[in-house]
Amino acid sequence: MRVHIGGDHAAYEMQRELVSWLTEQGHDVVDHGATTYDDLDDYPVFVLRAAEGVAADEGSLGVVLGGSGNGEQMAANKVKGIRAALCYNTELAQLARQHNDAQVISIGGRFNTVDEAKEMVKVFLETPFSGAQRHQRRLDMVSDYEKNGDLPPQE
Repeated sequence: MRVHIGGDHAAYEMQRELVSWLTEQGHDVVDHGATTYDDLDDYPVFVLRAAEGVAADEGSLGVVLGGSGNGEQMAANKVKGIRAALCYNTELAQLARQHNDAQVISIGGRFNTVDEAKEMVKVFLETPFSGAQRHQRRLDMVSDYEKNGDLPPQE
């Protein structure tokens, strides 16, 4: 699987570990940076490129990393068509794919260990979208809003 990855200084070491590990696992990794440590770098530079990479590369998934993962998730979600999920454990990673068909996982380097990040990424990459009608209906509502600004009807 092709995996786009990007993150800032706050998760630099975690990102470097994940790039190596994902490559060892046989994935085609596209590293959008940071590729050198700079404590003044800005996560949107790398995260937006990773999310754009996923959006343009059907069937690929993405990993974005930062201190908390919050800003990185928010930035990735600004890319049209991307659903990014902030995850702190494997259950959230599984549900992000299974129920929400998320294409990008966001992880906080200051809140998770490298081993925890590897486990979450593994689960995220291996879990398919369930395709359940109720989940697809909800995703369609969000997509319609994103495309047209149409709010779902109230019941």
